[in-house]
Amino acid sequence: MAYTQQNLDDLRAAIREGVLRIRSIDGQEVTYRSLAEMRQIEAAMVADIGTAQPRIKRTVYSYSRDQ
Repeated sequence: MAYTQQNLDDLRAAIREGVLRIRSIDGQEVTYRSLAEMRQIEAAMVADIGTAQPRIKRTVYSYSRDQ
C-alpha cells in the first residue's frame, strides 16, 4: 500500500492524542491494537514516503586574512 503524508500525519496525531482509532476524510476507519503496532506502522509509512529525517543542508564558510 502506498502511504501519503496525510496518512502519516493522521497516525502521528493519533499517537500524540493516545487514541487507537483513526477515521480518514473519505470515511475509512482503522482501529489499531496497541501503541506498539502504531509505531511499527509509522516506521513503515516513513520508509515508504521517504521522510525518515528531513535533510538539512548546511554550508560552512571559512575565511582567512592573508597579511
